Parts: sequence; structure tokens; C-alpha cells
Amino acid sequence: GQSIASKMYSSGVDVIFAAAGATGNGMFKEAKDRKAKDPNANIWTIGVDRDQSDMGPDVVLTSAVKRVDVAVQDIAKKAKEGNFPGGKVTLYGLAEDGVVAAPINSKVANKADIEKAIKDWTDKIKSGAVKV
Repeated sequence: GQSIASKMYSSGVDVIFAAAGATGNGMFKEAKDRKAKDPNANIWTIGVDRDQSDMGPDVVLTSAVKRVDVAVQDIAKKAKEGNFPGGKVTLYGLAEDGVVAAPINSKVANKADIEKAIKDWTDKIKSGAVKV
């Protein structure tokens, strides 16, 4: 992951989103190493599954957070009510609040613009105006 991130940053990439399990650790290390060498460098990462801001407070832009709690609570409620959807695929996407963006890093210059864009697109997707 570190080697791949190094090549990407060297080619001019500013942000890397690594949804790659432990391979992401190499991405975080490369981003932190580069930021340590040049604190003004525009180096960012996006975490996955949980809020990974602890992986590098100076380099983690945000994270795509899986809301497993939402899925577990919903399925448990359905089971309790006798409506367990066994044998069926149940999707918990953006519209079902199954995924959210973690808070945007306060060190980002255009934080408010990013937050507004996320809200606007979330609203469009949830309303059905945009299909994904």
C-alpha cells in the first residue's frame, strides 16, 4: 500500500481513498511521511469502514463510515417483530443511513464547501433525484 501510494502521490494525486483493508495502513504511512517532510504539501487520504482520523490527523480528509449499528438494529427489530428477512439481500446504503461521511478535517481550507457538497449529493441520492 505504501509503495502504491508513493507512486500515486509522486504522479500528482492529492487524495487517495484506499478501501483495501490493511493495505490502507501503507497509504496512511506514506501520507504521514510525506507530510512530515513537507508540512505544506497537499497530501490527503480518505479512510474507510470507520472514522480513521486517528490514522493521521494531518492527512485524513474524512472517512466513509459503515453504519453496521444501523443494520444490526434494523434486522434485530424486524426479527423481534417476526419479520426477519431470511434468505433475502438487505441493502444498507446511503438512503438507509448505512453509510455516512465522517467529519471533514478542520485543517482543510474549503471545509464548508466540502460539507455542503456532501449534504447536497446525499440529499439528491436519498430523494431519488440521482441514481447510484
